Amino acid sequence: MSKKSSQNDRKTRGCIARIIGIVVIVLLFLTLTAPKLLFFLSPAQQEAIELFNKTYFAAYNPVRDENGNFDFMRIVAVVFLILCCWAAMQIVRFIFNAIKLKNRHYETIKGLIGNVLRYGIVIFGVIFGLNMLGADVLTVIAGLGILSLVIGFGAQSLIEDIFAGLFIIFDGRFFVGDIISIDGFRGTVRSIGIVSTQISDTGGNIKIVNNSDIRTLTNLSEVSSLAVSIVSIAYGADLKKAEQVVVDCLATLPEKYPDVFPKVPTYAGVENLSESSVDLKCFAEVEEANIFSARRKMNRELKLALDAGGIEIPFPQVVVWQGKENKDQ
Repeated sequence: MSKKSSQNDRKTRGCIARIIGIVVIVLLFLTLTAPKLLFFLSPAQQEAIELFNKTYFAAYNPVRDENGNFDFMRIVAVVFLILCCWAAMQIVRFIFNAIKLKNRHYETIKGLIGNVLRYGIVIFGVIFGLNMLGADVLTVIAGLGILSLVIGFGAQSLIEDIFAGLFIIFDGRFFVGDIISIDGFRGTVRSIGIVSTQISDTGGNIKIVNNSDIRTLTNLSEVSSLAVSIVSIAYGADLKKAEQVVVDCLATLPEKYPDVFPKVPTYAGVENLSESSVDLKCFAEVEEANIFSARRKMNRELKLALDAGGIEIPFPQVVVWQGKENKDQ
């Protein structure tokens, strides 16, 4: 199964799970507010649920008016509010996806603002939805203040993630589009959220790291990276000729691959005298995103150039020496 089909399967399962969750919530809501609408329940079960509601929820029943009649207009208003909040979130997502910024710093702040707006829409919908159902907004806000204190003691790691995310953005440690290395995982920063950061490697694998867990990292996009190529020649080859071939080959790379090599790579010299070869070292200053591509291209062009120049590139060989037979035997 391909990675694309696997992602589609995950999305399908996620949609099914959300639909099932919505159905369960609707059934629970109807069970507590209008059990007679649940036709699959027996009359005795419906009466038992109504008795339970009168016993424990008679003081506050948001979907019934003062006379005890079912108030459909409140339900319609709440549904309309939910649809408006959903539409607002889709509009925010569309606008922020349409805005493309070249500056990685602004792109990162854009993603953070988008997350804050989406959370704000959800909080707005919850508070005013409760207000439509008859709850006092001020009481709800005060209750949320008390609840936040309780959550603050019980979810300290979440608070740490939020503050760590803010410090990451405003300190400029890294931005969206940077290539970083965290605990041996090298990848491109896809998004920096309030709680976590997403990094994807060259294979498309995504690593999600809590912001508070990012203690040490290496930002590989801050300066130019070095793509290093080691090419070996035989001891019997003409070293000066080989060096000239290498230098001439490196000079042609920026013209052949302008998107990878911004300038001519450097020939560093003889790196090592191995057991069966002389190792020549070359390096090129490139962007971190092109480091592996630059290395492959240098290896290929140097191999072709040395072959064309008649320079032998050694490979493992076994030499068998057979002595003369003793004629006296």
